[in-house]
Amino acid sequence: MIDFFDINKVFITLMGYSMSHLEFWATVTGAVAVWLSARENVWSWIIGILNVILAFIMFYQIQLYPDMFLQVFFLITNLIGFWAWKFPKEIDANHKNELKISKLTPKNIVTLGVIGILFTILMGAFSKNLHAIMPKLFSLPSAFPYMDSFTTIMSILATFLLIRKKVEAWWVWLLVDVISTYMYYIKEVKLYSLLYLIFCFIAAFGAMEWTKRYLKQT
Repeated sequence: MIDFFDINKVFITLMGYSMSHLEFWATVTGAVAVWLSARENVWSWIIGILNVILAFIMFYQIQLYPDMFLQVFFLITNLIGFWAWKFPKEIDANHKNELKISKLTPKNIVTLGVIGILFTILMGAFSKNLHAIMPKLFSLPSAFPYMDSFTTIMSILATFLLIRKKVEAWWVWLLVDVISTYMYYIKEVKLYSLLYLIFCFIAAFGAMEWTKRYLKQT
């Protein structure tokens, strides 16, 4: 069982690339959860819970600490998201009695953009010095502190938008996925990098699909 959670224990080798149980199953559950979200399937949140637990353990081992902390947030929001989609107020419900799709106002978009930049700067500075602040817990310096912090903060904003079923959530996810694809590739978790490359296409599909459904319901 301990080997299952060790990023260095090889589970399978594909095309010369060796991966652990942890990376493999984090990738699979992540892909399933995001695809179900793009299809507006409420059970995506339940699969997401398993994914964030595995991802938390993996990110700790590869020193992506902002991403690791992000999984705690995702665990909570997966529970909230399931409830918000499944049991909306009557005025916000669609024909299936689930939360209906909506869009942000231009003012909301500008506000969220400013918030994202400010918190990225703050988290980046904190992550850059985390190994000096808590050396016993974080023995190595954070990899890509500002880039990792940007994807972390924007993932938080995108998750809140997804919980409220805002079309713009998918455009934010697309930006996060492009950057994350590069970052995970550099950190040698190449299957997870491939997963985020796939996420790029799913995010683009989600944006188009949700826009189509939004226009149809209005």
